[in-house]
Amino acid sequence: MLEKPIKIIVPVGSLGAGVREEELAYGLSKGATAIATDAGSTDSGAAYLALGVSKNNRGSVKRDLTLLMKAAYGAQIPLIVGTSGQAGGDKNVNWTRDIALEVAGELGIKPRIALLYSEQDKAVLKAKNADGKITPLPPSGALDDSAIDACEHIVAAMGVEPYIAALEDGVDIILGGRTTDTAVISCFALWKGAPWGPSWHAAKVAECGAQCSDYPTNGSGVLLHIDNEGFEVEPLSTTNRCSPHSVSAHMLYETSNPYHLTEPGGVLDVTNAVYTQADERTVRVTGSVWNKKPYTMKLEGAGIGRYQTVMLIGIQDPKILSRVDEFHDNMLEVLNERVKKTMGLKDDEFHISLRMYGWNAVSGEKLPADTPPPREIGVLFVATAETQEIASQMAKACNPYFFHFPLNLDEELPSHGFAFSPADIDRGPVYEFLLNHVVVTENPMELLRTNFIDLKKEEAA
Repeated sequence: MLEKPIKIIVPVGSLGAGVREEELAYGLSKGATAIATDAGSTDSGAAYLALGVSKNNRGSVKRDLTLLMKAAYGAQIPLIVGTSGQAGGDKNVNWTRDIALEVAGELGIKPRIALLYSEQDKAVLKAKNADGKITPLPPSGALDDSAIDACEHIVAAMGVEPYIAALEDGVDIILGGRTTDTAVISCFALWKGAPWGPSWHAAKVAECGAQCSDYPTNGSGVLLHIDNEGFEVEPLSTTNRCSPHSVSAHMLYETSNPYHLTEPGGVLDVTNAVYTQADERTVRVTGSVWNKKPYTMKLEGAGIGRYQTVMLIGIQDPKILSRVDEFHDNMLEVLNERVKKTMGLKDDEFHISLRMYGWNAVSGEKLPADTPPPREIGVLFVATAETQEIASQMAKACNPYFFHFPLNLDEELPSHGFAFSPADIDRGPVYEFLLNHVVVTENPMELLRTNFIDLKKEEAA
C-alpha cells in the first residue's frame, strides 16, 4: 500500500517536441518523484527503424534532454525515456546516449545511466518461430523466416520489467529501446508499489502529454498523481485544464477497443472506470482494472523494398479540373503503356501511381459525382521498380507525357506547371514494416539487454 500518491511528470508527448521549462518547475513544486517520457513511435513509417535514425533533429532532442536532465538531477529524481531515437533500435538508443553524455558534460553532472536494448537476434527469432512462439497480428499472416532475413532491424516492444530492474539498481537516467508508450510512464509507480490498474491507465492517459487536456496547444505536459484507489491528472500549464471528456477520450487514441488495452503481460480494462472533476483543472479516475495474461511482446521489423522516383506538377486548367477522374485514368493508362513500349517492362516489374493532391490523394477513393471542381490540384507521379536506375528511367520516359498530357488526345498539348528542374527526383528505397507479430517469452527479460554507464566511476577510474 502506498503511504502517499506517486507523482510523475510527463513533460511532453515525445522527446524533442518541446519541453517547457516553466512546466517542469510547476511539476517539481508539486512534489514530483519521477520524470517519464516517450521518445518515438511507428507513426512516421518504417524508415527510422530500417535506417536506425531519428525523425527529430538532434538540436531539438538535445534541448529537451538538457532541460529534463537538469531538472531531474537537481531534484534527485529519475528521468525515464522510452523508444529512444524514434524507433528504439540499438542505433537509435546509442544516438540518444551520445546526446545525453554530451549534455551531462555541459551541465557538469555525473549520472548513472541504464541503456535498455530491445533489438532482436534473427537466429533467436527463427528458433522461436520454429517452436510456434510467434503469432501474427491482423492483417499479417504467419511469419516466414525469409521475412526475418529481409529486415534491417527488428525490435521487441518492452514492458515495465526492464525499467523496474534498472530503477531497482539505482540509476539516475534510463534510455530505453522500443517500449510501449504506457510502460515508460507506468514503470516508476509500479516499482513503488502502486496498483497496476490505475498505473497503466494513468500512463495511457498521459502518453501524449497535454493531448489529454481541454486545450492541447496550451501546454506541453501533465502531472500524474497515482494512489491506492485511482489516479488524478492535471496539466502542467496552470492556464490549461483537464475534463472528464478530455481524459476519457484518450482511451480512443490508437486503440481498436476503447475499454481494453493490451500490454506485455496483461490487459488494462477501463470498462467500469469513473471520471470525475476533482477541481477546476484536475480529473480523478477510479475503477481501472489490470488483468494478467501470458507475457508477449510485439515485434516490429523493417526492411528495404523497391525504389522510387517522383515528379510533381500543378494544374489550374478548369477543363481538367472539371473532369479530374477521367484525366487521371487516361494519363495513367498512357504512362503505363509508354513504359512497357519504351523499356520492355512487364506489369509485375514496375508500378506507376498518380496522386491527385487537392482531390483524393489521401484516400485514393472516387469522389461523389456532384463534388465541385477544385481551384487547383497537384499531381504527384510515383514510379516504383526493383532498382533506382529503372525507376529513374521510367520517370524520364514518362516526362513529356506527364507534363503535356491533354484532357482529350486530339487537343493542342498543354504545359502543366512543373515544380522542379530537373523534374525527376530519385526518392531512394521504400522502407516497409515486414513484421507485425507477437512473441511469447519465457520471462520479461529474456529478449532484452541492459548496459550501464556510471560517469562517477568512469571519472574516478
